[in-house]
Amino acid sequence: MRIYLDVCCLNRPFDDQSQERIRLEAAAIVLIMKRIKADDWTWVGSPVVTAEIRQTPDVERRQAMIALTKQIDEEIPMEPDIAARVRVLETLGFKPFDASHLVCAEIGAVDLFLTTDDRLLRTAMRQSDKLRVRAANPLNWLQEIM
Repeated sequence: MRIYLDVCCLNRPFDDQSQERIRLEAAAIVLIMKRIKADDWTWVGSPVVTAEIRQTPDVERRQAMIALTKQIDEEIPMEPDIAARVRVLETLGFKPFDASHLVCAEIGAVDLFLTTDDRLLRTAMRQSDKLRVRAANPLNWLQEIM
């Protein structure tokens, strides 16, 4: 199983855990990371992940997420023609970073793109026939496969 985690997923374990949904999603991310570390699943990342993490204003959070990315198994290189596909996804309603993540996931031929971003997921569901990757919430996906 090849999985792409967007930065929302990497943020989730460091978010305020007082809300049940956030706690459950954080636990799902931790479980996914354990399965990646055990080599059950492959974590596919990209320079887009690093670029977005660098914009995190909280230094401790930023450093913690950078440390997590050391576990990425495979990094998708930025290809020159990526911009054209990113623009297509932006016209479908995706934000620039989200479109870039999705294109990298498509190039990396991942089985699953995980995000906790509800807006991104809604757009991905609406536009699923135009995407070359399945998008899902990590908690919902784990519940589905278990």
